[in-house]
Amino acid sequence: MTEQAVRERLLDTAESLFYARGIQAIGMDRVRAGSGLSLKRIYQLYPGKEELVLAFLNRRDERWRGRLAAHVGRTEAPHSRVLAVFDWLHGWFDEPDFRGCAWINAFGELGAVSPAVAEVVRAHKRAFRDYLAELLAAEGHPAGLTAAIYLLAEGAMVTAAIHGDPEAAHDARTAAAALLS
Repeated sequence: MTEQAVRERLLDTAESLFYARGIQAIGMDRVRAGSGLSLKRIYQLYPGKEELVLAFLNRRDERWRGRLAAHVGRTEAPHSRVLAVFDWLHGWFDEPDFRGCAWINAFGELGAVSPAVAEVVRAHKRAFRDYLAELLAAEGHPAGLTAAIYLLAEGAMVTAAIHGDPEAAHDARTAAAALLS
């Protein structure tokens, strides 16, 4: 197995466990058992659990933002791209393994004790906010709407996770449409 394949297997396992159960609830022995790798091999790849958490969050960020941009990019009507974000959120919230926003969850668990995790979370949230700002600007909306649209999306993430109801995305979409009109 190539180095990249080993790394991917480890990150797949870590992401699955950390996202489903929580970062602090999962020990490295559980990651070892799930990945089939020795602890020695895991620590050769990532010297500590924090480094593994950062790698999982960074990889997830890349995939999450890529999936979102691909969905929005398929939206034909230019003045509905901002609203397409909320449609994509609904689909994500409706996935059977949805357990909320991985970055909000990570910040809740580790933000106060790990400056590195807190910074990765902030970087992800900045990138998402910047993406919304770009969409709004491309549609000719004032920059002042960015904060409100961002808060609607973030609030929908938290609400969907807590209540287990993907309709939070539709509610946020309705509010966003009202702001944009």
